Amino acid sequence: QVPLVESGGGSVQAGGSLRLSCAPSGYSYDAYCVGWFRQAPGKERGGVAAIESDGEATYADSVKGRFTISHDKAKDTLYLQMNSLKPEDTAMYYCAAVRGTDHYSERGCSVYNYWGQGTQVTVSS
Repeated sequence: QVPLVESGGGSVQAGGSLRLSCAPSGYSYDAYCVGWFRQAPGKERGGVAAIESDGEATYADSVKGRFTISHDKAKDTLYLQMNSLKPEDTAMYYCAAVRGTDHYSERGCSVYNYWGQGTQVTVSS
């Protein structure tokens, strides 16, 4: 069973928009931190956006002003609104969460321990 399930990926032209969604499978988030990561072919996975334990949203410099992360606790769903997409945004996008008091006490939000299977985003020029 995959802990987190993403949806909303697809193909879009440069300048377009997509909204990614991520929901836990069979349990509630109850997470200290939630975030989105991405990995392009031949590159390492990197952080895109996150909501830290204090509720503050943080973004990679490359997506600031274009992407918005949000967590609808009523729907228990994490979103990533992506606007003004660029070809360099093409990647597999993963949602992740930090859950568990022991893990958070030891690692904080530096190491995510729950991951989704990823959803592909392709931006054409």
